[in-house]
Amino acid sequence: MPSAAAAPSSSTLDFAAVQALARPDMQAVDTLIRNRLASDVALINQISAHIIGGGGKRLRPMLHLLAARAAGYRGDEHVQLAAVVEFIHTATLLHDDVVDESDLRRGRKTANAMWGNAASVLVGDFLYSRSFQLMVELQRMRVMQILADTTNAIAEGEVLQLLNIGNPDTDENAYLRVIERKTAVLFGAATRLGAVLAGLPAEQEDALYRFGLDLGYAFQIADDLLDYVSDADTLGKNIGDDIAEGKPTLPLIYAIARSAPEQAQSLRRAIESGGLDSLDNVIASIRDSGALELTRDKALAYAESARGSLQLLPASAARDALDALARYAVERTY
Repeated sequence: MPSAAAAPSSSTLDFAAVQALARPDMQAVDTLIRNRLASDVALINQISAHIIGGGGKRLRPMLHLLAARAAGYRGDEHVQLAAVVEFIHTATLLHDDVVDESDLRRGRKTANAMWGNAASVLVGDFLYSRSFQLMVELQRMRVMQILADTTNAIAEGEVLQLLNIGNPDTDENAYLRVIERKTAVLFGAATRLGAVLAGLPAEQEDALYRFGLDLGYAFQIADDLLDYVSDADTLGKNIGDDIAEGKPTLPLIYAIARSAPEQAQSLRRAIESGGLDSLDNVIASIRDSGALELTRDKALAYAESARGSLQLLPASAARDALDALARYAVERTY
């Protein structure tokens, strides 16, 4: 469970203001990404350009940049590490879409829908290997250890999620184990690496790591909530994808636990069969059970815990931006 530490007083920054603060560093990251994506294999360039240019929020590299600045780092190695984080994340997206058989992401066709599964998996592998080339160039063993452990945990999370597909007996603890590895560990690595670059003492490094980890939990729980409360145009993917893929995410887990036996059994069947044909009934059952409110409360608790961890850092514009990102994680609509 997230800790009950008090959060810093709420900043007035919105997401656009956070982006503006990070923009100079992010522009350097974007330039580096495009330069280091280059390959003499045309298909790699096409697929990489498609997914990197897909209009994502670039939240993970931004987190690293802001964490480094909040930690007091004044060099430029954070630009290269932000690119590493984005390459790792992009590789996981390519692999995820193949595993999930997704055809829409961020409102665009997925790479696997356009070029096929084999090409998507192999270009994902290219991005993983490119990320390790970039991190090795920095010649920091601690950095390599953190990122190697992180990519291994992400792979474990993918396998854990695969084991839960179609399993209506998946409980909250099993769900949290999946999203810790699939999402939260990369958030945590992004923020911890900012502290590592700045040479912060262990207590502050751990605080920045806890911030990123709890933010990752909040972000993914809120993301799973949006699958039942948003719409395809806003969200940029098909509504009901989670239930179509048999994923027992937190809204479904809570709904099964709180519903009358007949409704609960209907929800269990939907998970087992990928019940898109009964999507309206599934959503109605989830809403009637109060599961959506419980899910949002869980996301808020993690976000508040993340904000509390920032207290160990000195006040700065970058710390305020991190605080604002914790609020944004659960307030966003896509």
